[in-house]
Amino acid sequence: MTRASEPVGGDRAKVLANGRSGAPAHRRQGDPGAGGRPSRRRWLGERRVVALLFLGPAALMLAVLVCYPIVYTIWLSLHSGDGATFVGADNYVKMFTAPETRRAIINNLVWVVVAPSVVTTLGLIFAVLTEKVRRATALKLILFMPMAISFLAAGVTFRLVYDENPERGALNAVIVAVHDAFAPPSPYYGANPRDGGPLTEVDGGYQTTTPVGSGDAVALPVVGLPQDRIPADAATGALPAGPGLRGVVWLDFTRGGGGKAGVIDATEKGLPEMTVEAVTDGKVIATTRTDAAGGFAFPKLTGDGYTIRLAAENFTEPFNGLTWLGPALVTPAVIGAYIWIWAGFAMVLISAGLAALPREALEAARVDGATEWQVFRRVTIPLVRPVLIVVLVTLTINVLKIFDLIYVLPPESSQDEANVVALEMYRVSFGGGLDYGLGSALAVLLFVLVLPAMLFNIRRLRRDQ
Repeated sequence: MTRASEPVGGDRAKVLANGRSGAPAHRRQGDPGAGGRPSRRRWLGERRVVALLFLGPAALMLAVLVCYPIVYTIWLSLHSGDGATFVGADNYVKMFTAPETRRAIINNLVWVVVAPSVVTTLGLIFAVLTEKVRRATALKLILFMPMAISFLAAGVTFRLVYDENPERGALNAVIVAVHDAFAPPSPYYGANPRDGGPLTEVDGGYQTTTPVGSGDAVALPVVGLPQDRIPADAATGALPAGPGLRGVVWLDFTRGGGGKAGVIDATEKGLPEMTVEAVTDGKVIATTRTDAAGGFAFPKLTGDGYTIRLAAENFTEPFNGLTWLGPALVTPAVIGAYIWIWAGFAMVLISAGLAALPREALEAARVDGATEWQVFRRVTIPLVRPVLIVVLVTLTINVLKIFDLIYVLPPESSQDEANVVALEMYRVSFGGGLDYGLGSALAVLLFVLVLPAMLFNIRRLRRDQ
C-alpha cells in the first residue's frame, strides 16, 4: 500500500528527473507559473516600455521642434526664395559675395574676438576684487543687476547713454566736461562777419578782403553771437588811440532793432580777448589781442599791404562729444552695452569657482614670498581656469547669436554698419526681402559657426564626468 502523498509510476519518474536537474520543469522551460519569477526577456521588455513612456514625449518634441526645423532649413537653403525651385549652392555663393552679408560675418568675428574675452576678464577682476572688500554681497548684486534687464530695455537705456547731445547723453556729457576742463571752448563760436562787410572766411577764420596799411583804422563788424555769450567785462566798442595800424572788433547788433550797420552804436559791445593777426604774403608777422572795447593795434607796423585776420581759434566750436552710434563707432558702442549686461554674469560664475579654491594653496604661495600679483597670476588663474573656459565658451555661443541689441540700439542710419549674421537673417527673411532661401542659408551658416563651441562644451562636460 502506498502513501497518499507519494507519486507513483510515471509521475515519480518525472519528479526524480526534475530533482536531478536542480529546478522544476516549469522554471526550466521559462514558464513563469504560479509564484515564479518573470523571465529576463520579459523584464527587459517591460523596462523598454517604461523608458519609451518617459522618453517618447521628449523625443517627439525634439524631433518636431529641433530635428525637423534643421532639416527643413537645410532644404530651404538649397531652393529659391519662395522654395519652389532647386538652386543648389547659389544661396551660399550669394551669401558670401553680397556686401551686406560679408559685413555681417566680419562684425560677428569682431564680436567673437572682443566681447567674450573682455567680459571674462572683467568678470575675473570683479570676482577677485569683491572678495577683498566689505559689503561684497551688495556689490555683487549691483554688478549682476543688469542681467535682470531685458536686451530691449538695455538698448533703449543705452540709446540715451550714447545720445550725441551732451545735454541728454550721459557719456558725452562726461567726455565734454573732462575735455572742457583742459581745453575750454572759445566764447565766440558761431559768430560770423556781417554781409557786405570787410571780412571773408578763410580756413575757419576771417580776414580782410582788401589790404590795409599803417595809420589805417580797420572796423571789423561781427554778427550772430548771442548776447549771453558776450564776456561780462566787454565795454562799448571803440578804436584804440595811438600810432600804427589800429582797428576794432565789435558785435554789430542792437537789441530791439535800430542802429546802423557797420557803425559802432552806443549799445554795441566790443569783443575782448580775440586773437588778431597781421599777415603778409601768407605769413603771420604780428599777433595781438583785443582789449575790453574790442580794440587792437600794431604800433610797430609800417608801410602798406597788410591783411588783418581774426584767427580760427576765436571761432572754434565747442567739443560736443563723439557720435557713438554713427557708422564709425556703432559696433564698439553696442559691444560696450553687451559687456555692461554680461560682466555681472561672468563675475557670479567665477566667484563660485573662486569660493571652491583650496585656500591652503593660496596661503602656501604667500608664505613662500609670492606677491599678490604672483598669487593671482600663477595660482588663482590656473586653478580657476576650468570656470573661465566655461564662461568663455558660453559667451562665445551667445555672441554668435546676438540679435536684440543690434536690432534696438543702432539707429536706422548706421544699422548696416552694425549688422550681424542673426540680424541679416531676419532682415532677409522677414524684413522686406522675403528671400527664405538666402535666409535659410544664413541660418545654416549661424548653426555651423555655433556648432564647434557647442561640441567643445559637450566634450568638456563628458570629460569632467
